[in-house]
Amino acid sequence: MSSGENKLMRRRLAGAWISSVISITLVLFLVGVGSLLLVNARSVSDYFKENVQVSVLLKQEVTEDEAMSFATELDSRPFVKGTRFVSRAEGTQEMSNMLGEDFLKVFETAPIPLSIDVTLRADYVTADSLAVVEKEISSSPIVEEVAYQQSLIDKLNTNLAKISLVLGIFVLLLLFISFVLINNTVRLNVFSKRFTIHTMKLVGATKSFIRAPFLGQSVFQGLISALLAILILLAGLFIVRKEFAQLFEVFSLDLLLIVIGIVVVSGVVICLVSTWFVVGKLVSLPKDKLYY
Repeated sequence: MSSGENKLMRRRLAGAWISSVISITLVLFLVGVGSLLLVNARSVSDYFKENVQVSVLLKQEVTEDEAMSFATELDSRPFVKGTRFVSRAEGTQEMSNMLGEDFLKVFETAPIPLSIDVTLRADYVTADSLAVVEKEISSSPIVEEVAYQQSLIDKLNTNLAKISLVLGIFVLLLLFISFVLINNTVRLNVFSKRFTIHTMKLVGATKSFIRAPFLGQSVFQGLISALLAILILLAGLFIVRKEFAQLFEVFSLDLLLIVIGIVVVSGVVICLVSTWFVVGKLVSLPKDKLYY
């Protein structure tokens, strides 16, 4: 084989390797996006749950000092994330916004009591836990009523459970598709070197000896592809954070290391497994089958 043919062959092999890396990178990027959504599913769920408020209506004779003292007491409870004291003036303004400016004219005295808006920790926003919370808060002699939308909370929990299930299935399906696509990419890349494999077999090389360099290359290819996919993912997150800063109140960037780990492991493991089986199959092929 002439030097020109050698150069052409090297260019073709380099082109095949680069196209494989690009294909694997794009697939791993999708794996990264799916993993990011999956690991943040709990954070998203907690975000919505902790935006549900419980209104604690106090008795008419309760003073503002007593109400604020009770709010401080509630803050110390393990099920409370935060409280907001609502004065009569604020409550009246909120009712005016909802019912109109003239709604108080039908009352001889202002009916709006002092109240406290309570935000619960996510673990307590369930039907059973809310019943316990309501009972505990209602046990105070200054509390008139504990109000919350039970139907809204039930729908929220049901919908979040469905979303988590669908998201889990989506990520599993994505991993399966990723395996198939990366497997086909690796197969094409290794198949282009089938005659080299056959030559090694003719000189007495064992399966493990033939596999070794290909497995080493597959690990390197998987790492390079994973690194590129991570860089694209980080760049995407930077752009999203710049344009949609509120989204990062839901997503926890602390979990990004887990996503990076999933991308790297997926890239290396899928490339290794695919290369192992493809090389093993090519070693077993007779010479006349190598041309098809």
